[in-house]
Amino acid sequence: MFDIKRTTEGNIIFTGRLDASKSDQARTFLSSISNSCTLDFSELDYISSAGLSVLLAAQKRLNESGHSIKIINLNTHIENIFRVAGFDFVFDLE
Repeated sequence: MFDIKRTTEGNIIFTGRLDASKSDQARTFLSSISNSCTLDFSELDYISSAGLSVLLAAQKRLNESGHSIKIINLNTHIENIFRVAGFDFVFDLE
């Protein structure tokens, strides 16, 4: 299961498992974002390399126009994946 929803504060919550089977859904959603945004991973259980690739592509695209992605509420496992992959230098993590 994977879902994406917006909060009333404007944050974007990723829920479930972002793997290869759901990467197109995430890519489509993120391609509609044109300004800086905050992704809330408090409900994200798993992210694969395909999911990381989607996030990286969105970050690169947004950076070209002076915007970025901030990621909050990562669980320990996902935070470790981001650090090992060097994504803690690519994204603003909280």
